[in-house]
Amino acid sequence: MLANMNSNNNDINIAAQFIEQGKLVIFPTETVYGIGADATNDNACQSIYKIKNRPMNNPLIIHVNNIQAAQTIGIFNNLAIKLATLWPGPISLVVQLNQSAGISKTATANLDTVAIRIPAHKTALTLLQLTQKPIAAPSANPSGYLSPTTYQHANIHFQNSPNTFILKGTQSTYGLESTIIDTTTDRPTILRHGFITTEIIKTITGQNPIIAEKHNKLLKAPGMMLKHYSPITKIRLNATKLLPKEVGLNYGPSTLTGKYCLNLSPNSNLMNAAANLYHMLHQLDNYAQNPINEVETIAIAQIPNIGIGIAINDKLNRASSY
Repeated sequence: MLANMNSNNNDINIAAQFIEQGKLVIFPTETVYGIGADATNDNACQSIYKIKNRPMNNPLIIHVNNIQAAQTIGIFNNLAIKLATLWPGPISLVVQLNQSAGISKTATANLDTVAIRIPAHKTALTLLQLTQKPIAAPSANPSGYLSPTTYQHANIHFQNSPNTFILKGTQSTYGLESTIIDTTTDRPTILRHGFITTEIIKTITGQNPIIAEKHNKLLKAPGMMLKHYSPITKIRLNATKLLPKEVGLNYGPSTLTGKYCLNLSPNSNLMNAAANLYHMLHQLDNYAQNPINEVETIAIAQIPNIGIGIAINDKLNRASSY
Protein backbone atom coordinates (compact mmCIF):
# COMPACT_ATOMS: atom_id res chain seq x y z
CA MET A 1 0.00 0.00 0.00
CA LEU A 2 1.36 3.40 -0.99
CA ALA A 3 0.58 6.22 1.43
CA ASN A 4 -0.81 9.44 -0.03
CA MET A 5 1.30 12.39 -1.10
CA ASN A 6 0.48 15.78 0.44
CA SER A 7 3.41 17.99 -0.68
CA ASN A 8 3.10 19.78 -4.02
CA ASN A 9 5.47 19.21 -6.92
CA ASN A 10 7.34 22.46 -6.36
CA ASP A 11 8.11 21.50 -2.76
CA ILE A 12 9.43 18.10 -3.82
CA ASN A 13 11.60 19.67 -6.52
CA ILE A 14 13.09 22.01 -3.91
CA ALA A 15 13.66 19.05 -1.59
CA ALA A 16 15.45 17.16 -4.36
CA GLN A 17 17.73 20.16 -4.90
CA PHE A 18 18.53 20.21 -1.18
CA ILE A 19 19.58 16.54 -1.33
CA GLU A 20 21.72 17.13 -4.42
CA GLN A 21 23.40 20.12 -2.71
CA GLY A 22 24.39 18.07 0.32
CA LYS A 23 21.69 19.52 2.55
CA LEU A 24 19.01 17.83 4.67
CA VAL A 25 15.36 17.07 3.93
CA ILE A 26 12.67 15.98 6.36
CA PHE A 27 10.09 13.89 4.52
CA PRO A 28 7.05 11.74 5.32
CA THR A 29 7.02 7.97 5.00
CA GLU A 30 4.43 5.35 5.86
CA THR A 31 6.32 4.50 9.07
CA VAL A 32 7.56 7.77 10.62
CA TYR A 33 8.95 11.04 9.25
CA GLY A 34 12.62 10.80 8.29
CA ILE A 35 15.46 13.30 8.05
CA GLY A 36 17.54 12.43 5.03
CA ALA A 37 20.72 13.23 3.13
CA ASP A 38 22.56 11.93 0.09
CA ALA A 39 23.91 8.59 1.31
CA THR A 40 27.01 8.97 -0.87
CA ASN A 41 27.92 12.37 0.64
CA ASP A 42 29.81 11.82 3.88
CA ASN A 43 29.62 15.45 4.99
CA ALA A 44 25.86 15.48 4.46
CA CYS A 45 25.48 12.28 6.47
CA GLN A 46 27.55 13.77 9.27
CA SER A 47 25.06 16.65 9.33
CA ILE A 48 22.30 14.19 10.24
CA TYR A 49 24.22 13.01 13.29
CA LYS A 50 24.98 16.58 14.31
CA ILE A 51 21.43 17.92 13.99
CA LYS A 52 19.97 14.94 15.88
CA ASN A 53 22.80 14.65 18.41
CA ARG A 54 22.92 11.02 17.34
CA PRO A 55 25.67 8.63 18.53
CA MET A 56 28.11 8.03 15.68
CA ASN A 57 28.05 4.25 16.23
CA ASN A 58 24.34 4.10 15.36
CA PRO A 59 24.05 3.41 11.60
CA LEU A 60 21.44 4.86 9.25
CA ILE A 61 18.96 3.15 6.94
CA ILE A 62 19.58 3.74 3.24
CA HIS A 63 16.38 4.43 1.29
CA VAL A 64 16.09 3.60 -2.41
CA ASN A 65 13.17 3.42 -4.84
CA ASN A 66 13.69 0.05 -6.51
CA ILE A 67 15.28 -3.35 -5.99
CA GLN A 68 17.95 -2.70 -8.63
CA ALA A 69 19.24 0.28 -6.63
CA ALA A 70 19.16 -1.82 -3.46
CA GLN A 71 21.21 -4.58 -5.09
CA THR A 72 23.77 -2.02 -6.24
CA ILE A 73 24.35 -1.00 -2.61
CA GLY A 74 24.15 -4.39 -0.91
CA ILE A 75 24.85 -8.04 -1.63
CA PHE A 76 21.59 -10.00 -1.48
CA ASN A 77 21.63 -13.68 -0.55
CA ASN A 78 18.60 -15.96 -0.96
CA LEU A 79 17.20 -14.93 2.42
CA ALA A 80 17.39 -11.24 1.54
CA ILE A 81 15.84 -11.85 -1.88
CA LYS A 82 12.85 -13.59 -0.25
CA LEU A 83 12.29 -10.80 2.26
CA ALA A 84 12.71 -8.12 -0.41
CA THR A 85 9.38 -9.30 -1.84
CA LEU A 86 7.83 -7.30 1.02
CA TRP A 87 9.08 -4.07 -0.58
CA PRO A 88 7.96 -1.39 -0.89
CA GLY A 89 6.95 -1.48 2.74
CA PRO A 90 7.87 -1.14 6.41
CA ILE A 91 10.84 -3.51 6.45
CA SER A 92 14.58 -2.79 6.29
CA LEU A 93 17.07 -5.49 5.35
CA VAL A 94 20.62 -5.66 6.67
CA VAL A 95 22.87 -7.11 3.97
CA GLN A 96 26.58 -7.16 3.22
CA LEU A 97 27.72 -3.77 1.94
CA ASN A 98 28.99 -3.51 -1.62
CA GLN A 99 32.16 -1.58 -0.87
CA SER A 100 32.25 -0.10 -4.37
CA ALA A 101 28.78 1.47 -4.04
CA GLY A 102 30.18 4.67 -2.58
CA ILE A 103 27.96 4.72 0.50
CA SER A 104 29.18 7.05 3.26
CA LYS A 105 31.12 5.30 6.01
CA THR A 106 29.42 7.66 8.44
CA ALA A 107 26.02 6.34 7.32
CA THR A 108 27.07 2.72 7.90
CA ALA A 109 28.95 3.54 11.14
CA ASN A 110 32.01 1.93 9.50
CA LEU A 111 30.32 -1.48 9.42
CA ASP A 112 30.67 -3.94 6.54
CA THR A 113 26.88 -4.29 6.46
CA VAL A 114 24.16 -1.84 5.47
CA ALA A 115 20.43 -1.51 6.20
CA ILE A 116 18.31 -0.81 3.10
CA ARG A 117 14.62 -0.03 2.63
CA ILE A 118 12.18 0.84 -0.15
CA PRO A 119 9.45 2.99 1.43
CA ALA A 120 5.78 2.67 0.47
CA HIS A 121 5.04 6.38 0.34
CA LYS A 122 4.53 8.46 -2.79
CA THR A 123 6.35 11.53 -1.50
CA ALA A 124 9.38 9.54 -0.42
CA LEU A 125 9.49 7.56 -3.67
CA THR A 126 9.10 10.72 -5.76
CA LEU A 127 11.96 12.36 -3.88
CA LEU A 128 14.15 9.31 -4.48
CA GLN A 129 13.20 9.24 -8.16
CA LEU A 130 14.00 12.93 -8.65
CA THR A 131 17.39 12.80 -6.96
CA GLN A 132 18.42 9.41 -8.34
CA LYS A 133 20.47 9.09 -5.17
CA PRO A 134 20.17 6.75 -2.20
CA ILE A 135 18.99 8.71 0.84
CA ALA A 136 20.29 7.92 4.32
CA ALA A 137 17.56 8.74 6.82
CA PRO A 138 16.79 8.07 10.47
CA SER A 139 13.64 9.40 12.16
CA ALA A 140 13.29 13.19 12.21
CA ASN A 141 13.59 13.76 15.95
CA PRO A 142 16.30 14.53 18.50
CA SER A 143 18.11 11.27 19.24
CA GLY A 144 16.32 9.16 21.83
CA TYR A 145 13.10 11.21 21.77
CA LEU A 146 9.69 10.16 20.46
CA SER A 147 9.61 9.54 16.72
CA PRO A 148 7.56 11.97 14.59
CA THR A 149 4.46 10.72 12.80
CA THR A 150 3.19 14.14 11.70
CA TYR A 151 4.67 17.19 10.03
CA GLN A 152 4.07 19.12 13.25
CA HIS A 153 6.12 16.67 15.34
CA ALA A 154 9.15 17.19 13.09
CA ASN A 155 8.62 20.89 12.49
CA ILE A 156 8.68 21.80 16.18
CA HIS A 157 12.27 20.53 16.48
CA PHE A 158 13.77 21.54 13.14
CA GLN A 159 11.81 24.51 11.77
CA ASN A 160 14.74 26.87 12.38
CA SER A 161 17.52 24.47 11.41
CA PRO A 162 19.83 25.78 8.67
CA ASN A 163 20.13 23.91 5.36
CA THR A 164 17.08 21.79 6.19
CA PHE A 165 13.89 21.59 4.11
CA ILE A 166 10.71 20.10 5.56
CA LEU A 167 8.20 18.40 3.27
CA LYS A 168 4.63 18.47 4.52
CA GLY A 169 2.56 15.32 4.67
CA THR A 170 -0.27 13.62 6.50
CA GLN A 171 0.05 11.45 9.61
CA SER A 172 2.15 8.33 8.96
CA THR A 173 -0.07 5.35 8.13
CA TYR A 174 1.74 2.73 10.22
CA GLY A 175 3.15 5.00 12.92
CA LEU A 176 6.03 2.70 13.92
CA GLU A 177 9.54 2.38 12.52
CA SER A 178 10.26 -0.36 10.01
CA THR A 179 11.08 -3.87 11.14
CA ILE A 180 14.81 -4.45 10.64
CA ILE A 181 15.96 -7.95 9.67
CA ASP A 182 19.57 -9.10 9.57
CA THR A 183 19.86 -11.40 6.55
CA THR A 184 23.59 -12.06 6.97
CA THR A 185 22.89 -14.75 9.57
CA ASP A 186 21.81 -18.36 8.97
CA ARG A 187 18.29 -17.52 10.08
CA PRO A 188 16.54 -14.15 9.78
CA THR A 189 17.33 -12.09 12.88
CA ILE A 190 15.02 -9.33 14.06
CA LEU A 191 17.19 -6.38 15.07
CA ARG A 192 14.24 -4.04 15.54
CA HIS A 193 10.58 -4.90 15.94
CA GLY A 194 8.13 -3.14 13.65
CA PHE A 195 5.04 -3.62 11.54
CA ILE A 196 6.34 -6.76 9.81
CA THR A 197 5.77 -9.40 12.49
CA THR A 198 7.55 -12.66 13.25
CA GLU A 199 4.59 -14.53 11.73
CA ILE A 200 4.99 -12.72 8.41
CA ILE A 201 8.74 -13.33 8.39
CA LYS A 202 8.22 -17.05 9.03
CA THR A 203 5.66 -17.24 6.23
CA ILE A 204 8.02 -15.59 3.74
CA THR A 205 11.21 -17.44 4.71
CA GLY A 206 9.97 -20.73 6.15
CA GLN A 207 12.13 -20.07 9.22
CA ASN A 208 11.42 -18.89 12.74
CA PRO A 209 13.32 -15.61 13.13
CA ILE A 210 15.87 -15.07 15.89
CA ILE A 211 15.33 -12.07 18.17
CA ALA A 212 18.51 -10.05 18.68
CA GLU A 213 19.65 -9.58 22.26
CA LYS A 214 18.30 -6.39 23.77
CA HIS A 215 21.65 -5.52 25.36
CA ASN A 216 23.80 -6.19 22.29
CA LYS A 217 26.63 -3.64 22.35
CA LEU A 218 27.18 -3.87 18.58
CA LEU A 219 24.63 -1.58 16.96
CA LYS A 220 24.15 -3.28 13.61
CA ALA A 221 21.02 -1.23 12.92
CA PRO A 222 18.99 1.65 14.34
CA GLY A 223 16.59 1.09 17.23
CA MET A 224 18.85 -1.28 19.18
CA MET A 225 19.84 1.12 21.96
CA LEU A 226 18.44 0.15 25.35
CA LYS A 227 16.85 3.55 25.93
CA HIS A 228 15.01 4.96 22.94
CA TYR A 229 11.68 6.38 21.73
CA SER A 230 11.28 8.29 25.01
CA PRO A 231 9.05 11.23 25.91
CA ILE A 232 10.51 13.87 28.22
CA THR A 233 8.02 12.78 30.87
CA LYS A 234 8.80 9.45 32.53
CA ILE A 235 6.38 6.62 31.82
CA ARG A 236 4.90 3.79 33.88
CA LEU A 237 3.84 0.60 32.12
CA ASN A 238 1.01 -1.90 32.70
CA ALA A 239 -0.95 0.60 34.77
CA THR A 240 -4.39 -0.35 36.07
CA LYS A 241 -5.21 2.99 37.70
CA LEU A 242 -3.84 6.50 37.73
CA LEU A 243 -1.72 7.69 40.60
CA PRO A 244 -1.52 11.35 41.64
CA LYS A 245 0.17 13.61 39.07
CA GLU A 246 -0.29 11.11 36.22
CA VAL A 247 -1.96 11.22 32.83
CA GLY A 248 -3.10 8.02 31.16
CA LEU A 249 -2.88 6.12 27.90
CA ASN A 250 -5.52 3.41 27.61
CA TYR A 251 -5.91 0.48 25.27
CA GLY A 252 -9.27 -1.12 24.54
CA PRO A 253 -11.39 -1.57 27.67
CA SER A 254 -8.76 -0.31 30.13
CA THR A 255 -10.15 2.31 32.49
CA LEU A 256 -7.42 4.78 33.34
CA THR A 257 -9.35 7.93 34.22
CA GLY A 258 -8.15 11.30 35.42
CA LYS A 259 -7.43 14.85 34.34
CA TYR A 260 -6.21 13.82 30.87
CA CYS A 261 -6.43 10.34 29.33
CA LEU A 262 -6.36 9.04 25.76
CA ASN A 263 -7.09 5.62 24.23
CA LEU A 264 -4.84 4.05 21.59
CA SER A 265 -7.74 1.99 20.26
CA PRO A 266 -11.11 1.83 22.03
CA ASN A 267 -12.03 -1.26 19.97
CA SER A 268 -8.77 -3.09 20.85
CA ASN A 269 -7.29 -2.95 17.35
CA LEU A 270 -3.50 -3.33 17.62
CA MET A 271 -2.94 -1.89 14.13
CA ASN A 272 -4.75 1.29 15.15
CA ALA A 273 -2.88 1.34 18.46
CA ALA A 274 0.46 1.20 16.65
CA ALA A 275 -0.55 4.01 14.29
CA ASN A 276 -1.60 6.18 17.25
CA LEU A 277 1.21 5.36 19.68
CA TYR A 278 3.73 8.13 19.04
CA HIS A 279 1.08 10.71 18.18
CA MET A 280 -0.72 10.21 21.49
CA LEU A 281 2.52 10.06 23.47
CA HIS A 282 3.43 13.42 21.93
CA GLN A 283 0.06 14.81 23.05
CA LEU A 284 0.44 13.49 26.60
CA ASP A 285 4.05 14.62 26.84
CA ASN A 286 3.18 18.13 25.68
CA TYR A 287 0.41 18.30 28.28
CA ALA A 288 2.70 16.99 31.01
CA GLN A 289 5.46 19.48 30.20
CA ASN A 290 3.18 22.40 30.99
CA PRO A 291 3.90 23.06 34.70
CA ILE A 292 0.37 24.36 35.21
CA ASN A 293 -0.91 20.79 34.76
CA GLU A 294 1.31 19.33 37.51
CA VAL A 295 2.02 16.02 35.77
CA GLU A 296 5.06 13.85 36.53
CA THR A 297 4.29 10.53 34.81
CA ILE A 298 2.48 9.05 31.81
CA ALA A 299 0.75 5.84 32.93
CA ILE A 300 0.16 3.33 30.13
CA ALA A 301 -2.27 0.42 30.25
CA GLN A 302 -1.15 -3.11 29.36
CA ILE A 303 -0.86 -3.81 25.63
CA PRO A 304 -1.31 -7.43 24.41
CA ASN A 305 2.13 -8.81 23.52
CA ILE A 306 1.04 -10.51 20.31
CA GLY A 307 1.44 -9.61 16.63
CA ILE A 308 2.16 -5.91 16.21
CA GLY A 309 1.72 -5.60 19.98
CA ILE A 310 5.24 -7.03 20.34
CA ALA A 311 6.64 -4.00 18.51
CA ILE A 312 4.50 -1.60 20.55
CA ASN A 313 5.73 -3.14 23.80
CA ASP A 314 9.34 -3.09 22.62
CA LYS A 315 9.08 0.66 21.99
CA LEU A 316 7.43 1.23 25.38
CA ASN A 317 9.96 -0.90 27.26
CA ARG A 318 12.85 1.02 25.71
CA ALA A 319 11.09 4.32 26.40
CA SER A 320 10.71 3.40 30.08
CA SER A 321 14.38 2.46 30.58
CA TYR A 322 16.19 4.81 32.98
